[in-house]
Amino acid sequence: MPILPMFPLGTALLPGDHLPLRVFEPRYQQLVDDCLAAPDGPRFGVVLIARGHEVGGGDVRYGVGTVARIVVDTELGGGHHRLECLAEERIRILRWLPDDPYPRAEVEPWPDTPSEGTDLSGLTGLFGKLYGLLDRLTENGVTPPRADDLPDEPGARLYALSRWVPMGEADRLALLSAPGPDERLAVLAEAISTAIDLAEWQLKES
Repeated sequence: MPILPMFPLGTALLPGDHLPLRVFEPRYQQLVDDCLAAPDGPRFGVVLIARGHEVGGGDVRYGVGTVARIVVDTELGGGHHRLECLAEERIRILRWLPDDPYPRAEVEPWPDTPSEGTDLSGLTGLFGKLYGLLDRLTENGVTPPRADDLPDEPGARLYALSRWVPMGEADRLALLSAPGPDERLAVLAEAISTAIDLAEWQLKES
């Protein structure tokens, strides 16, 4: 199985997400240097931390993650880096290796399970209601995503739509852990409904 350098973070990274990173801890400076020198490209895995902290080690990590590719590396001096990364495919962690000097793991790709044809049309009304409420809350003229700007494939489209929904890391992890588009659709619809309930409560309290 492929072995990837791993970067446990306090966020569940979804395929298609952009990930800015400021790297200052020595072990992750080494990770960046090794990734940039890797023959198959500057790639590493990202997993959500279940317990613990990003800095210092000793964290407990979830077993599903995402491959991130470094697309911009800005050296800041003193070994520090500012990175711009793009999340690619989803992975499962098969086995954690010793943190020597940084986390590493044996991983496998985790493609979506096949779908008979996921119907996303029900999300249109939910997004309309959510963004109507957000517009009243922010008074900034927020607009929902344009269909033309979204991927055609249902699984990727649901990941993209999730970036337009205010949600916590537990919901993002549930989206990432959904076996395929049908299950991901149910998770996203529930997250939008929760966001609607919260927005309605905030309007009543304002």
